[in-house]
Amino acid sequence: MIARARHEWEWEWGCLVALKLFDTLTGETREFKPLDGRTVRMYVCGVTPYDTTHVGHAMTYLTFDVLNRYCQMLGYRVKYVQNVTDIDDDILKRATRDDENWDNLGDRHTRRLVEDLSALNVLWPQAYPRASEEVEKIIELTSALERDGYAYLSEGNVYFRVAADEDYGVLSKYTRDEMIALSRERGADPDDPRKEGPLDFILWQGQQPGEPAWKSPWGPGRPGWHIECSAMAMRYLGPQIDIHGGGSDLIYPHHECEIAQSQHATGSAPFCQFWMHIGMVNYQGEKMSKSLGNLVLARTVMRHHTPDALRLYLHSNHYRESWNYRDTGPAEYEALASLLKEAVTTESRGGAEFDSQRFETRFRNAIEDDLNTPEAVNVLRELATDIVTYATESDIRPAQAQLRTLAEVLGVQGAR
Repeated sequence: MIARARHEWEWEWGCLVALKLFDTLTGETREFKPLDGRTVRMYVCGVTPYDTTHVGHAMTYLTFDVLNRYCQMLGYRVKYVQNVTDIDDDILKRATRDDENWDNLGDRHTRRLVEDLSALNVLWPQAYPRASEEVEKIIELTSALERDGYAYLSEGNVYFRVAADEDYGVLSKYTRDEMIALSRERGADPDDPRKEGPLDFILWQGQQPGEPAWKSPWGPGRPGWHIECSAMAMRYLGPQIDIHGGGSDLIYPHHECEIAQSQHATGSAPFCQFWMHIGMVNYQGEKMSKSLGNLVLARTVMRHHTPDALRLYLHSNHYRESWNYRDTGPAEYEALASLLKEAVTTESRGGAEFDSQRFETRFRNAIEDDLNTPEAVNVLRELATDIVTYATESDIRPAQAQLRTLAEVLGVQGAR
């Protein structure tokens, strides 16, 4: 379907449309074009595989699925990488708590993620690497940073020297005091006596008792969280990428640290031309998160509702805005999912061709306006309603083909 629709749209539009995306770094919505004009290099931070897949995860990966689909529709080649953070502090803590091997825990929840997102009709990335399998590249980058004075060894740990990067903070735009407070809140230790400065972050962590370890120039240990993503992005996409995505809670420290270490390890700037961040999904008054335990799992929702209804409900919210998940939300979109299916299967009774071009124009304008999926969902509803209404007096077959193409951008399976 993607290949057929892409061919049709390329014939009329090519890659000349003005797809506009919001870039967190500049704070502006601006026209997106891939660096080489042909291939979209996109990296999206994946899960730490425990307690997956909650609705917040689904919101993130479905958003980038829409972007992936639309870029392909426009004729771009998309090289999409999504990682699995299968070795870090959080997964080791959970494995210890549950008395389970860390790798078995990661395997189990990674399988669940794949099953859940496949049920939601996600187009899978070209590369889906695990951090634990990318240690060689991580060591290479860490060694380059140490060689050039941006990293230092202290008691078995290798830290990034934030004082050596005058642009540190360019993404998040927090003050130094705010960054220190957030570092403490989000798992780092600004008071670590082995550090030269409170904001310095770990690139390589020396082995602790009972933890897995890999050989390195600094002794046995494991990689830090931030360097994992830089290594995987560069290995599969090169030193400069087009789009880097993830939840808005990753802006600091994770993505801030990625910029610093990536650009200094390679000398290539910018590391990424568009930073895209998904707003937080709240539930029962608080951010939905594994740490709080207030999770709504996608597979639980799909026991009672169709994947299309869940997907349409999520896409009815703009990706950059935080919003409150309601338990009744998916049920409210079952009728639309049924309407779309009815519209593409209803029999055309003939007559003059039903003119539906305005719907395609509105849909494209919505997606090209920083992925305005709520408006795109509205367009699908109106087009489907008109198809069903005029089926007895008009030739609706071209409109049905158009609905299938537009619904494919949003990954709706029932409108095939």
